[in-house]
Amino acid sequence: MADYDTIIIGAGNGGLTAAATLAKAGLKVLLLERHNIPGGCATSFCRGRFEFEVALHQLSGMGTEEMPGPLRFCLKDLDVLKKITFVEMEHLYRIVFLDHLDITLTTKRAEIIKELQDRFPSEKKGIAKFFDLVYAFANQLIGIVYMKDPDASKEKYPLYFKYALKSSQEVLDEFFKDPLLKAVIGAYWGYMGLPPSLLSFDNLAILLFAYSEFKPFHIKGGSQALSNALVDTFLENGGDVRFNCGVKEILIKDGKVTGVITEEGDEISTNYIVSNAGLLTTYIELIDGKHVPEAQLKALGGRTIGTSAFTIFTGLDCEPSDVGIKETTNFICSSIDAEKAFSLTKTLDAPQMMLLTCYDVSDPDFSPPGTCQTATVALGYADPWLNIPPSQYADMKYQYAQAMLDLIERIFPGYRDHIEEIEVASPITHLRFLGHPGGAIYGFDQYAKDSRLFTSSESPIKGLFFAGAWVAGGGFQPTLMSGGSAARAVLKEIGNR
Repeated sequence: MADYDTIIIGAGNGGLTAAATLAKAGLKVLLLERHNIPGGCATSFCRGRFEFEVALHQLSGMGTEEMPGPLRFCLKDLDVLKKITFVEMEHLYRIVFLDHLDITLTTKRAEIIKELQDRFPSEKKGIAKFFDLVYAFANQLIGIVYMKDPDASKEKYPLYFKYALKSSQEVLDEFFKDPLLKAVIGAYWGYMGLPPSLLSFDNLAILLFAYSEFKPFHIKGGSQALSNALVDTFLENGGDVRFNCGVKEILIKDGKVTGVITEEGDEISTNYIVSNAGLLTTYIELIDGKHVPEAQLKALGGRTIGTSAFTIFTGLDCEPSDVGIKETTNFICSSIDAEKAFSLTKTLDAPQMMLLTCYDVSDPDFSPPGTCQTATVALGYADPWLNIPPSQYADMKYQYAQAMLDLIERIFPGYRDHIEEIEVASPITHLRFLGHPGGAIYGFDQYAKDSRLFTSSESPIKGLFFAGAWVAGGGFQPTLMSGGSAARAVLKEIGNR
């Protein structure tokens, strides 16, 4: 008899929801995490009197009590809603293009359309038609991808079949002429890691739909509160968890999972494993190569590791309004050229697009009284950082941070004067703490060819399942819900036995 029905590798978003779901279903479950806290990206850390949020900027899929979204249902089923408080944001984002435009979009579809039509009157008809398309397309996408309609066809879902594989840029070009308007509407490409020319339209459409229909949220106490609540549910339902305990090897016999060996040398048997460690780490590092089919390795070889990030965590000794911060979510761009901004993510040159989030705008209690905190993110691949000689790394890291602070200062004068605490994280930092190849924050680059239409997260090794960004795409909602999907697949497999 196996020691555990299921072992979960990694206490990131997907691992936590998988563990909690399986424990609630009555299985004997062990959760193994190499870090000393749960959460992965959904964690926090302290510097001085500030507790900094690591990664959450806008939580999608929650919806309100009156109009609940899919993530709200997921967390309700796991008894998490009663343990934490969600904070709704009033606006999608403020986006500033230096010397070009400064505009803030609300979270209501009709108001978004009006705001854009007022600012771009010559594009009035195209704006309305575009958002009609976004909503209609998103509903068809939900029917095919999420509801898994067995009768899906080109006749039943014409918009999906017409636009799913088009790039976001192609669709923006179809509806708009003004490059500035395209840049405003396409800003969420930063949440996916690829510019509009490479980002499939279904990704941009579902983001615009999700945030305007179900609203963006943050969490009282930060994402660490969510991670802790999920662990509480897991433990309340009889789950076992070991922190500071990574997995050294997944054991396979006759093409089936039989257990794991921990980094401490313990051998623990099980028939099912849900890995939140990622496809590359699992197949390349945790499983003996002789057990991994050549076809699986070939499929992985056709994909590329996604972008990491350069992040500045800053605690200010003032209220947000004292330095002109009036919105929670702020895109800051020195150019309207997304292609140029993306090309810079593969260099050490100063970024042209950043995201500054100030949680205190939506939640005045987030930081100590009379203070606030910001997290400023610029996307960046790890490769150029890995090529820096160690003796030059610190200088390059702080030179890059200074360039980001210079850009922040142009939008929020006086910002530098109020810095009380500051912590800087390069892609190397993200690599070290997350353990992801390349410090990737979204998993693989999310090209259309690598979408769920053409790839499968099912493992050729029996009893092995996956959760997290490397199979579900980046972001909190996809990764959280991926754990539930993996857990249901395990339960179905057990039921079939």
